[in-house]
Amino acid sequence: MAVTLTENAARHVAKYLHKRGKGIGLRLGVRTSGCSGVAYKLEFADVAVPDDVEFESHGIKVLIDAKSLPYLDGTELDYTREGLSEGFRFNNPNVKDACGCGESFSV
Repeated sequence: MAVTLTENAARHVAKYLHKRGKGIGLRLGVRTSGCSGVAYKLEFADVAVPDDVEFESHGIKVLIDAKSLPYLDGTELDYTREGLSEGFRFNNPNVKDACGCGESFSV
C-alpha cells in the first residue's frame, strides 16, 4: 500500500508548510459526497493521530486515516498548472466512475 506525491506536488506542499510556519505534512482522505459516492479531502496536518497511516514522498509526510486508505491506495497526487488554472490532481487507479462535475468518485 502506498500513496505518493510527484516532485511538483511535494515542492508545492513544502512551500506552503514553510509559509504556514507549522505542520508535519499533508493529510489526505475521503468523505461521503456528491452523486458518485465519495470526494477527496486535502489539508495540512499539524499532528498525527493514532489511526493514521504514514507515507513519505519526496521528503513530505503524507498521512491517511485507515478508513480512507482503501480508496486511496496507489494514488499519486500531482500539482499542475494549465493556463490560468492550477491545483492538485489525484491520479487514483481505484476510481471506477466519476461524476460529471468532477467532485466525487466511486471505487
